Amino acid sequence: MHGRRRFRTTAVAVAAVTLLGAGTLSGCSAGTGRPPAAVTGTAPPATGTAPAPRAAASPSSEPARAPWLGSPVSVAAVGDSVTRAYDACGVLSDCPEASWATGTDPAVNSLALRLLGPARVTTHSWNLARSGSRMVELPEQMARAAAHRPALVTVMTGANDACRKTPDLMTPVEDFRFFFETALARLRKESPRSRVYVASVPDLMRLWSTGRLSPMAREVWKLGVCGSMLADPQDGGPAAERRRARVQERVRAYNEVLAEVCAKDRLCRYDGGAVFRFRFDGAQLSPWDWFHPSRDGQARLAELAYRRITGP
Repeated sequence: MHGRRRFRTTAVAVAAVTLLGAGTLSGCSAGTGRPPAAVTGTAPPATGTAPAPRAAASPSSEPARAPWLGSPVSVAAVGDSVTRAYDACGVLSDCPEASWATGTDPAVNSLALRLLGPARVTTHSWNLARSGSRMVELPEQMARAAAHRPALVTVMTGANDACRKTPDLMTPVEDFRFFFETALARLRKESPRSRVYVASVPDLMRLWSTGRLSPMAREVWKLGVCGSMLADPQDGGPAAERRRARVQERVRAYNEVLAEVCAKDRLCRYDGGAVFRFRFDGAQLSPWDWFHPSRDGQARLAELAYRRITGP
């Protein structure tokens, strides 16, 4: 998969656009309301208008974490469609065997496969992510993860909070913070010794710049994939540039929240912005939607996570 050229016949392009038009992509799921009390356990703070986005936290500002002694013996994964490997193997479907976090595909060499080995990966890892989910769902996912008492929990979510139909529908930063704090609190209540790895939100501006010159990507994106960033990808006017900049600023603000909240938990490791900084190209994007990672992209995410988790 590494370095391969993308070859798409007209028939494949037509089929992809037709199938994608028949469903809702996880990168642009519907719904704008806040969750019921049953999901969060308490109401989020009133936010009014979204606070001004802040610059992403520098990796060097993260304090030293508690030592991670030994290797994790079990892994639970929470998050969104990226962790479910949506569109990595086919159109409009999850492909959990190719997941960067818990997959069994040797070509991907997932984090769980590296840490647990092939004999234990199916019995000691759990993929609890859901395609289309946003940060609001993380507390409930984390509660399900805690029930397994995992040695390690991986978290990758936030892209769908920024990838909405319009920037006005993006999750406010303080709500994003509230739900992430609530999720970690739920884990600590039920499984206080679990380590946590938190991946940064990907660079959506790079996603736009990578795919905007591809006729296939532009046709698929017209169906509503991450409209806040990817709508009218060839529009270079001031309004379009301001819209994309607003989304990018929100992604940076989300990553600052992930870094700050994780830093308060001695058993949490943020990736330092590694996923956000990753310079992916077309080979790492799904040929079906030019939005989700391909198998190659999943393998790169697994490598980034493994380095951070096993590093000093």
